[in-house]
Amino acid sequence: MKISALAASLLLAFGAATAAAAAPAPAPAPARPFTWENATVYFLLTDRFNNGNPANDLAYGRKGDAAPARGFMGGDLAGVTAKIKDGYFTDLGVDAIWITPPVEQIHGSTDEGTGKSYGFHGYWARDFTAVDANLGSEKDVRELVETAHAHGIRVLLDVVMNHTGPVTPQDTVWPADWVRTEPACDFKTVKGTVACTLVKNLPDIRTDSDAPVALPPFLVAKWKAEKRYERETAELDDFFKRTGYPRAPRYYLMKWHADWVRKYGFDGFRADTVKHTEAGVWKELRQVAGQAYEDWKRSDAGKRDVAKIGNLPFFMTAEVYGYDPKAGRTFTYDDGTKVDFFANGFDNLINFTLPGDARQGYEQVFSRYSQALHGPLQGVSILNYVDSHDDGNPFDPLRRQPLESANKLLLAPGAAQVYYGDETARVLKVDGAEGDANLRSFMNWDALASNARVGLYGAGDVRDHWARLGRFRHAHPAVGAGVHQMIASSPYTFKRTYEKDGVRDRVVVALDLPMDRAVPISVAGVFNDGQTVRDWYTGKTAVVKDGKVQFDGRATVALIAQD
Repeated sequence: MKISALAASLLLAFGAATAAAAAPAPAPAPARPFTWENATVYFLLTDRFNNGNPANDLAYGRKGDAAPARGFMGGDLAGVTAKIKDGYFTDLGVDAIWITPPVEQIHGSTDEGTGKSYGFHGYWARDFTAVDANLGSEKDVRELVETAHAHGIRVLLDVVMNHTGPVTPQDTVWPADWVRTEPACDFKTVKGTVACTLVKNLPDIRTDSDAPVALPPFLVAKWKAEKRYERETAELDDFFKRTGYPRAPRYYLMKWHADWVRKYGFDGFRADTVKHTEAGVWKELRQVAGQAYEDWKRSDAGKRDVAKIGNLPFFMTAEVYGYDPKAGRTFTYDDGTKVDFFANGFDNLINFTLPGDARQGYEQVFSRYSQALHGPLQGVSILNYVDSHDDGNPFDPLRRQPLESANKLLLAPGAAQVYYGDETARVLKVDGAEGDANLRSFMNWDALASNARVGLYGAGDVRDHWARLGRFRHAHPAVGAGVHQMIASSPYTFKRTYEKDGVRDRVVVALDLPMDRAVPISVAGVFNDGQTVRDWYTGKTAVVKDGKVQFDGRATVALIAQD
């Protein structure tokens, strides 16, 4: 039977994964000093990842009556911790875990055309100071962060400064001096993007106001019922006295978000809906959170954990929807207004172009990103992804190209965001679901356990491929943070070189290698004749001769470095 050239190449790639799976993986090597510019960040929706405690699956009177993929499914903080302990993230080479906001969500549901929806995702806050009972307890938060740190993994907290949760019969609107409920954003100007509600019934926090406000009455009543009103108000009094900030809405939120850092040791923030809030707000948040992180480091837990993760400053990455690295340091609103969010508290911006760019060839993508990062973006970084929780145009939603997805994400210059299930071919389509609910199915652990086939690939074989690339990234900062240069077009071969703060790293990567024979790979100018190098994909070693190296293994990928 005849098959297309594309299908043939896919089958060869699948053979590479299974053949490599049978070969011994390279022995773990000590990673060079961590840098956020090369980080592999694993992004998960806590409720969708792993259920560690079925007893907390439905809290606050919530029901299992949501539209498909729009209700709570049982994932929790304890489930994430269990996978850290199992070594799941370590085996993938993960440097940091980004969790969705664990704050207490609205208790009720909305019904806006897609059927009933609950705040399982974490972006519909009711109380920014409490842990949502569906996800666990304060003890669970602490254990997650401490366990991650013990495994050398950092944790990013998703934070929302833009809005509260929707109003429902169970959830009251915040006072008018705290939020605006109209107009809806038209996104044509800065004002029409910032001073407005993102969608109907999503109250917009008055981050523009400096007017003092009192605590919302419902929050006062809640805290009193929970026997913590005096403590919370005393801490607020101390914060405002110490900082001199007015008691305006945004400063309450800054204090509440920073408390999660000071209390538990979160290593950074992923900031939600950044372009919909005044840019200066984020610079202020960075100052408050950064101080909280330094305070945590001086605690007994902080001193212990810093020994595992290193003494780095607080980190912040931004969701500036539509940001393209070719724009350099600025983002342009629809009315032409330019804003440098890197100058307003952020080390990193999420790169929204890779899902589309991934349809291009490797060299076109890699060279463009490297030129941006080592040109206009020198000193800051980007976070690449191929799919996420709310991007309606993901690369390869049906997982027909999961190995290529890994290559283009994990080998692209910049930091990498792995969205949960990328590494197990979790299909981004849910029967009966509408819109972004398709992107948010429960993690496909059963498929991974049985190596169930998704198209041409087994979920376990796909994960093996992602893990080999991920461990290589983790050990070699040159992969994401180094300067890219193509060495040869056939087989496609490139080098990455990194030198900073006394750390020097060099790697060579070859892609689309033939499966039926070993071929010489050029490493000239990177490794010298007589040097022994290792292919991290197969674990094989070889000696450089005449500027080339040839491995005995059979795989379509070679990840070359010295031990």
